[in-house]
Amino acid sequence: IVFGFFSFSRSSAKLVAPLGCLVSRQKHTLPDLPYDYGALEPHINAQIMQLHHSKHHATYVNNLNVTEEKYKEALAKGDVTAQVSLQPALKFNGGGHINHTIFWTNLSPNGGGEPKGELMEAIKRDFGSFANFKEKLTAVSVGVQGSGWGWLGYNKEQGRLQIAACANQDPLQGTTGLIPLLGIDVWEHAYYLQYKNVRPDYLKAIWNVINWENVSSRYADCKK
Repeated sequence: IVFGFFSFSRSSAKLVAPLGCLVSRQKHTLPDLPYDYGALEPHINAQIMQLHHSKHHATYVNNLNVTEEKYKEALAKGDVTAQVSLQPALKFNGGGHINHTIFWTNLSPNGGGEPKGELMEAIKRDFGSFANFKEKLTAVSVGVQGSGWGWLGYNKEQGRLQIAACANQDPLQGTTGLIPLLGIDVWEHAYYLQYKNVRPDYLKAIWNVINWENVSSRYADCKK
């Protein structure tokens, strides 16, 4: 899977920046939402979606481009110290761009309900039931301390689904090796304007707009 010039190999757990490409790289851009800002109401209101997408995600994109330019300069100078010092910013802003790019497609005004087909069978196999899976992912997401994400990922080596939490904007695959299928953003900017500090209410509501077709498609792709 490739986002900009961050490549995520299905066989690798590492976040890889093909450094040779940085010299002629194109800048990352903010992806368009596949629906209007108000399309997820009443579960996530338009004000949250507009700020989340046009401000927060846009900031990650802009900062990622700036950081990559600095990294390119450090690379050209052979300045290893500067390259190392830029890694946290690459991880944070690159992860923010990757995570949100997945998140927008994981949501849909026509979402909710339960998945079907192979994904549903895998959920039943690995979690016992959809209700049990939903409860576990919700609990993991509620339990994130501070800012972060709750994830449903696919463990390629073990051939099974797995739930995980990541702090801040740590990208799932680049930090755990799991292939991301469904991400739930639990940074306060994702819900505070509507749900205040009551994260469980936001997590209860978000299940009504989960795009199971997208999650199922991701699951099918990672098994190829």
